[in-house]
Formats: sequence, structure tokens, C-alpha cells
Amino acid sequence: MDIWQQLLQGFSTAATPINLLWALLGCTIGTAVGVLPGIGPATAVAMLLPITLKVDPTASMIFFAGIYYGAMYGGSTTSILLNTPGESGSMVTAMEGNRMAKSGRAGAALATAAVGSFVAGTIATVLVTFCAPLVARHAVKLGPPEYFLLMVLAFCTVSAVLGKSTLRGLTALFVGLALGLVGIDQISGQARYTGGVPELMDGLEVVLIAVGLFAVGEALYHVLYEGRSVETQNRMSKVHMTAMEWRRSWPAWLRATFIGFPFGTIPAGGSEIPTFLSYATEKKLSKHPEEFGTKGAIEGVAGPEAANNAAITATLIPLLTLGIPTSNTTAILLGAFQNYGINPGPQLFDTNAALVWALIASLYIGNVMLLILNLPLVGLWVKLLKIPRHYLYAGILIFATVGVYGMRQSAFDLVLLYAVGLLGVAMRRFDFPTAPVVVGMILGPLAEAQMRNALSIGEGHWGVFVERPMSAVLLAVVAAVLVLPRALRLLKLRRAAAA
Repeated sequence: MDIWQQLLQGFSTAATPINLLWALLGCTIGTAVGVLPGIGPATAVAMLLPITLKVDPTASMIFFAGIYYGAMYGGSTTSILLNTPGESGSMVTAMEGNRMAKSGRAGAALATAAVGSFVAGTIATVLVTFCAPLVARHAVKLGPPEYFLLMVLAFCTVSAVLGKSTLRGLTALFVGLALGLVGIDQISGQARYTGGVPELMDGLEVVLIAVGLFAVGEALYHVLYEGRSVETQNRMSKVHMTAMEWRRSWPAWLRATFIGFPFGTIPAGGSEIPTFLSYATEKKLSKHPEEFGTKGAIEGVAGPEAANNAAITATLIPLLTLGIPTSNTTAILLGAFQNYGINPGPQLFDTNAALVWALIASLYIGNVMLLILNLPLVGLWVKLLKIPRHYLYAGILIFATVGVYGMRQSAFDLVLLYAVGLLGVAMRRFDFPTAPVVVGMILGPLAEAQMRNALSIGEGHWGVFVERPMSAVLLAVVAAVLVLPRALRLLKLRRAAAA
């Protein structure tokens, strides 16, 4: 009953006119960002972070959450009409959705993607409502050794999952950890790695690094390496489904929701794996297997799109209850929380209960808004694709520059912004993931503090990480994450060599 009362209070906060306006604005921008290929919600949130620093924290988080899951809705439009996924989670949607568009069924593909996203997002939000407080209650029992190892687990999984190779992911992570060390040491009071530059004494701004890596890096990379690309667009039919298509879609939506949700809740999550799993499941269970890979099967659009949205919604559980991001955008959202002096974790449900429940309530409201925005107005979103890319990225650079300069009115910040932007270009050029940099920068100082606290508890002995049952289990999981994939790969190579 307590959860219902808190949720109702959350609705009363989220349903105020100003918060509804922020939710609508976030959903609208998120849909536009999803429709425009190559930008993504992480870039959009990073670009808008400096502009929202003076906004009320609750309104700001509702706004960013709208952008996050709005982009998942919008990403299906370019996947289906252009065969150009706006986000990695939309890759599988493009496989069958684009074939449906080529056979004149683009409207049905867009409709099943939008309704499936709504169904999966709503069910996943209900699960978040009941699971997040439960996780938070148990997480309170964790001490510094467990928290340190949880963060080490996050480092290992994020660097392995988000990178094309573990080595590249770990390299990006160590860059982030090094950036997090710049500034005054909180315990000794000594300046670290500042090079005598006064502006670095307070450390590097997470917002500046995020904007530089994602927004500036993306724009400069497009200018330098991609140039002007031309896509061919399929014609869009009327957005509706026949009775037969409804019957084929709804089981896929439900199955995919329960496939996608668990992957969002674990640090090794992400939306790529559940979308592929959902696609494989639908292909195996379909009564029309001949449509897959030929003229396009509607189950191959309905399932992956629902799995994508369920996984994205579920990422809020580890973010809110443990302070651990499992995707690019949640890493930026973690930085947004910290800019307001709010540290996500098990105490968040006690110290900032009004914000958390307003955010969860806004997910229900946002899902309805997105259904309205995506079904009747899909023709309007398609027109965004006619905007020349070079104008679009020029606008991103202007937004990023003005936003960062507005934080402290410092010319040094602008020099640092474009230096970090060039680092982002180099990382994209050589396939180094950028998300582990932000994760390492944010969680690095927190992990250091927890490690020092744990060693204080153990009176300087590292055995404290093995003596406690939960920390020993986490240490074993970390070892498994690092060793098992390599062991399996080696075994596979040996079998191939033997064959």
C-alpha cells in the first residue's frame, strides 16, 4: 500500500502543468533525435545538460527521461523507412521493418513498432515501480566492500559490453578513471594531476566531458569522415494494422517484454542482445517463417522493438537503486543527478523520494504522450529527414559551445571542450567506445572512496573483500566476467583447430 501512496504522490508531482510541459518537450525532442540517424539520446542529453542546470531537478530528470525513451520510439522510423537504425537497439527492427516497407507495408511496420513500444514500456514501468523499491531495500544492507566490488563489476561489464573488444573498452575506462582523479584529493587535500592549472583544482566537470565526447565528438566526426550521405526512403503507407496483423503482433509484444526487461536490470545489459533474442524467438515460433528475410514478417518488427523498449525502461533500476549505469545515456543521466548534488543509490528512495516517484510516474505519462506523438504525427517526423546533415551538426556545435560557456563563462572550458571533442573523434575513428570514459570518470572517485572505507574497516588488510560473503560472491562474479568469455573463445578455437 505504501508503494501505491508514493506512486500517487509521484503522479500529483509529475502531472503539474510545468512538469507535463517538460515531459512533452522531452518526448518530442527524444522522438526527433530517434528519427534523425546518428545523433542518439546520449548526444542529445549531453548537449542539453548545461542548459538545464538552473532547472528544478525533478523537471530536469523528467525531461531527460522523456528524451531517453522517446528516442527509442523514434528510432524505429528511420530503421523501417531508410534501413538506417538511429540507435544500436533498432538494428534488428531494420531487418524485417525495411523489407515490409519495400513491399508496401511501411504503415503496418510503423504501427506495430509504436504500439509494441507502448505496451512494453508500460509493462516494464509497472515492473520498475514494484522492483526498484525492493532492490533499494536490500541494497541498504551492502557495505563499502560490496559497493566497491559492484563498481568494479560495472567497470568490467560496461567496458566489455559497450566496446568492440575488451581491450578497447578497458582502455577507454582507464582514460575515464584518470580524468576522475584530476583535482583535490578529498581525504588528503592534495592537488592531483592538475599540472599547476588553477581551473583544474576543482576537478573536471562531468557535463563538459560528456558534451565534448558525445555532442562535439559526434559532430566533428561527421564533418571529417562521413560527409554528405544520401539515403533512399521507402514510401509510407497509412499507419494502421489489419486484424490479422494485430493477432500476430500482440503475443510477440508480450514475449519480448519479458525477454528485454531482465537485460536492462543487469550491469551486462543493453538492448542489442534482447532484440536479437526476441527476433530469433519470433522466427522460431512464427506460423509464417517464409516471410522472414523475404517480404518482411510483422513479428520480426513487433518483438525486437518491444524488447528494446523494455530493456531501456529497466535500466532505471540499477541506475536509481545502485547508482550503476548500464548504457551510454544512463551514464550521462548519472552525471546529471550528480550535478544537482544527488547521488543515486539505495538511499535515494529515502532522501529524494519525491523526485524518484515523480520520475517513475512520468514514465507512465510519457508512454501515452509518445503513442500520440508517434502514430498520428509520423508523417511530420519523416519530414525531419530532409534537414541537411551539415546544418544539423553545425547547430549541435553551437548548442554545445554556448551551453558549456554558460556554466562558468570560462574560455578555458571551451578549449577543454574542443580538446575532449577531438579525443572523441579519435576514439570513434579507431572504434574505442566513449561510454566507459564517462562511467570511469563518474564512478572512479566513488569506487576509490569505497575502497578506502573498506580498507579502513579491514584495518588495512585486503582480506576484507573475501571475508564477507556478499563481497566474496561479487569477487567471484567479477573473475567470471573477466575469465569465462576468453576461456570459451579459446575452447572454441581449439575445437575448430581439431576439426
